[in-house]
Amino acid sequence: MSFGETPITLVGNLTDDPELKFTEGGAALAKFTIAVTPRAFDRTSNQWKDGTTAFYRCAAWRALAEHVAESLGKGSRVVAMGRMRQHDWTTDQGEKRSMLAVEVDDIGASVRFTTVQINAKRPAQNGPAADHPWNTPGNPAEPGNEPPF
Repeated sequence: MSFGETPITLVGNLTDDPELKFTEGGAALAKFTIAVTPRAFDRTSNQWKDGTTAFYRCAAWRALAEHVAESLGKGSRVVAMGRMRQHDWTTDQGEKRSMLAVEVDDIGASVRFTTVQINAKRPAQNGPAADHPWNTPGNPAEPGNEPPF
């Protein structure tokens, strides 16, 4: 994250299936909307009350975009981390427009109210991944298996 960016974490539900597109250069782009509804306990009525729902347009790029499109669908409860970005453009009629959107850096299914099955795609254990300092073999509690820091 760069200086001056606005980080954001969203916990909510996808309003529709992610839309996967590819740029002319071949980069994957997933667009989706996360609905976030705050809840508060009303002691007077002894009930949970929903607040006003906010809808956040989101975009994920490259491998993350493809994983989002393959893994998540309408209604999925997610936790997403990213940055708020402002997009400015001019319409064909010459009108200036602007919108805020979240460029998602990471996203996952929330397990607060459900369980999920993880089908991890692990990198091959040769080449750079095998040499990575955090890729420690064996039991990490044994001496000598701690990551270098």
